Amino acid sequence: MSRVVVTGAAGMLGTALVDRFVRDGRQVVGLDLLPPAAAHPDVEWIEGDIRDPATVGKAVRGADLVLHSATALPTYAEHEIRSINVDGARTLLTGCRDADVPRVIHLSSAAVYGVPRTVPTPEVHPPQPCDPYSRSKAAAEEVVAEFRAQGMVIPALRAKTFVGPGRLGLFAMLFEWADEGHHFPMLGGGDVRSQMLDVDDLVDAVAAAATHPDDNAVNTAFNIAATEFRTLRQDFQSVLDAAGHGKRVVALPTAPAVAVLKVLSRTGLSPVYGRLLQKLQVDSYVSTERAAEVLGFRPRYSNREALLRTFDWWRREHARSHGAPTGRTSRAPWKQGALSFGKALF
Repeated sequence: MSRVVVTGAAGMLGTALVDRFVRDGRQVVGLDLLPPAAAHPDVEWIEGDIRDPATVGKAVRGADLVLHSATALPTYAEHEIRSINVDGARTLLTGCRDADVPRVIHLSSAAVYGVPRTVPTPEVHPPQPCDPYSRSKAAAEEVVAEFRAQGMVIPALRAKTFVGPGRLGLFAMLFEWADEGHHFPMLGGGDVRSQMLDVDDLVDAVAAAATHPDDNAVNTAFNIAATEFRTLRQDFQSVLDAAGHGKRVVALPTAPAVAVLKVLSRTGLSPVYGRLLQKLQVDSYVSTERAAEVLGFRPRYSNREALLRTFDWWRREHARSHGAPTGRTSRAPWKQGALSFGKALF
């Protein structure tokens, strides 16, 4: 494995994957619509769209491994989500098949399960997508299955929500409110259990799937998530405690708060989309036994540790940038919208 192609290489996960495989001594090619945030002298860069066959063909020619991390976020328009996540996967895998790429790692998401009633959720649980993003991720895995049937080796890693430097989403709001000395409101007080994942652990899982010697063993789906996690209230409280202002997670009455958030979301005044609202109300965690047994995957960080590591980074960046917004998901900023006015109440 010498030539490694990373799609979505300018994003937060893509950047982490590029750095890891460069450190491992691989020849890395980055493919993205955007230029990298910082130029890397050891990386060949191709600016282009994964939906363009010519661009894909150029990028994957001679590749020993392709890491497909390019994705459209839940905040994108519905037609863009499907086009990038499903059509992009088909174009990429077609190019990889034609170029005889030995292995492609497909970065999927535990969102394919929707909001399952069975926890911990195993990989055999049928997909139950419930919004445009989760439907696109499930459909992309159907495309993966088509190409597996043609003889390709395509491990699919279903990651839980991951955090780390440069990717924050809702956590940017938590960090900002904690740092400024506000209580943090949560539906029902956050007394549900929900897994997260440190980005470094996800990168370790990708490396394990990339280097495993048995094609048959890895040619399936793997849940990737932290194995140590508490309730959202407990994990979020650890951030408030680290901020040092003595603030607490406070409970919001679920029914009226959900009604308000749904209205704000529909009008574009809140970034809290429907599936996230559901996840904040029910237990959400997956089984990682298959990844442990086959890939030897054992995450280094708990939910709490992942959050605190990222909070430390956020505070350093916040100080360096003199309070300018630093919370980003890939390279799209998280905008609190009307929720920012809630600080006055907490």
